[in-house]
Amino acid sequence: MAQMANRRLAMTLFSADTCPYCHIVRIVLAEKGISFEVQDVDINNTPEDLKDLNPYNETPTLVDRDLVLYDYSVVMEYLDERFPHPPLMPVDPVSRARNRLMLHRIKRDWFALVDRIVAGDDVESARKELRDSLVSASPVFDQKPFFMSDEFTLMDCVLAPLLWRLPQLGVELPAVARPLTEYANRMFTRDSFKSSLTEGEKELRQSA
Repeated sequence: MAQMANRRLAMTLFSADTCPYCHIVRIVLAEKGISFEVQDVDINNTPEDLKDLNPYNETPTLVDRDLVLYDYSVVMEYLDERFPHPPLMPVDPVSRARNRLMLHRIKRDWFALVDRIVAGDDVESARKELRDSLVSASPVFDQKPFFMSDEFTLMDCVLAPLLWRLPQLGVELPAVARPLTEYANRMFTRDSFKSSLTEGEKELRQSA
């Protein structure tokens, strides 16, 4: 019990090795330079700690002293507000609302398809839909150095893990999606992205 209490003095992230949603949170933590401990979680055999902390028994789950947060979108916005430098969301309410709406669309339109592919649910249809949707959005990535922004934001934190997993998901982008491919390569070379990768995530591209 004393060991558990001591651990709770530090920020702890319950994180699964290749979970894209955990990867998103790890990128935010790296961008902010936040010190934290990782509790590695086997999705098929979750620890009792996690079952006690999160009613859904899922990752990512962040423990910050007495505060327990889950759902990657809640966690990353909390981190951005608690550690405001560098800011990963706009300051003004209108721009913040637009960013939140776009994050919601990424979750609904693209990550829902990722989840279907991983779950084996009508995989070929989901792959085609994801590929076609990304290709149609590709010209947007030619307009600014980051996604719809001159600065790195939470939207980039969310998109980079998805794009990293495309080969493993069986989604190949055609040459016409060059702006998106070049954007992805820029994200992959960021120090925060490289430091956020687990060994399992590094192998996703090596084995694809």
